[in-house]
Amino acid sequence: MSRHAHTAQRVAYRAKLLGFAGDPERSAAATHFEEDGLLIVEDGHVVANGSYAALAAQLTPTTELRDLRGKLIVPGFIDTHLHYPQTDMIASPAPGLLPWLERYTFPTERRFIEGAYARETADFFLDELLACGTTTALVYCTVHKQSADAFFAASEARNLRMIAGKVLMDRNCPEFLRDTAQSGYDDSAELIERWHGRGRQLYALTPRFAPTSTPAQLEACGTLAKAHPDVFIQTHVAENVDEVKWVAQLYPGHRSYLDVYDRYGLLRPRAVYGHCIHFDDEDRTRMAQTGAVASHCPTSNLFLGSGLFDVAKASEQGMAVALGTDVGGGTSFSMLRTMNEAHKVARLAGHHLSATRMFWLATAGAAQALGLADTIGTLAPQAEADFVVLDPQATPLVARRTERAESLEEWLFALALLGDDRTVFETYSAGHCVHRRDAKRRH
Repeated sequence: MSRHAHTAQRVAYRAKLLGFAGDPERSAAATHFEEDGLLIVEDGHVVANGSYAALAAQLTPTTELRDLRGKLIVPGFIDTHLHYPQTDMIASPAPGLLPWLERYTFPTERRFIEGAYARETADFFLDELLACGTTTALVYCTVHKQSADAFFAASEARNLRMIAGKVLMDRNCPEFLRDTAQSGYDDSAELIERWHGRGRQLYALTPRFAPTSTPAQLEACGTLAKAHPDVFIQTHVAENVDEVKWVAQLYPGHRSYLDVYDRYGLLRPRAVYGHCIHFDDEDRTRMAQTGAVASHCPTSNLFLGSGLFDVAKASEQGMAVALGTDVGGGTSFSMLRTMNEAHKVARLAGHHLSATRMFWLATAGAAQALGLADTIGTLAPQAEADFVVLDPQATPLVARRTERAESLEEWLFALALLGDDRTVFETYSAGHCVHRRDAKRRH
């Protein structure tokens, strides 16, 4: 049993509540906000949420009531793209994506052949995510099977809802990080059997990106994907101009970089593609048709100079979009800071990304895109009780700005643009507090 196993005790939280019934860009009624709300949790799940006045009668004599008035409860943040082995190389200087991989990424990932090192890094990584209010993430491990085992074990110990996978990489990488089409298939099949659906753990087939997989490996990955339709798929696509040119050389005869994955049956629901910057309209249409998801990683794209994701065009063509930090290419674990950069990237393309839509993209929108809308990303009854308590008094500047807000949008915008890990007061997973800002960190 997890050392964070929840109890059956009923606990109620009185605070401001924010949730969503759809995309705020498409309907003003999609945003649900309670100024004086009550969230009731029992046995790791939400029992009820709504106004305090309407639900106060459900506070039985045995219900523990936590008074968090003035603070905001939102569903736990969902990060749809990041690499736990790159924790120790975050903020490493390089002139671009491909040199950055050679100089920092591959040497760093070499150490994950050591199970103890992988577990220590996974523990630190998860502590960072929880400190930033992220309760679910799609996580890349390394090519080593033990790196995935270490990550899942660390997640299971905290009873988190995590999605992860061993990287598949059988060419164009150092020999010490290379598997084969067959060994990658075998290792992935074994890990799916061991971890997918075990407690709150879910598996993702993880070819790093087309240049580091042979056609045989992508074909094997497609075979596994067909055999396991509920398993996730995660990889990179169209991040960097030089990368796109490289793929065209390695995979001649394909219409586009995305088409490579399509040919091997890797475009489908629960398939999450990091970056998706250098797309044309046909690529976006194909993503929408297949139910594949674009993970927009603004801090990484700016840091590596990869380009600007066009969120407006993605929305116009019905392509599912969520947010990702892309640590260690990304420069922060914080989804609030990721919202900040996403807004600026959208502005450069002439689009205004509202605060309510940014919070939706990081919670209910991501859950919907991943096929987990009834499970996470929501405060609805029966959902898993993963939520974050945000503090608008976290810093003098955030407090001063939020106190002057004249609308919910303005108030949330200040949190998104000025917030970071300091804004996260508490983080809950399955109803259990897994991070408290003022408590001593284990690392």
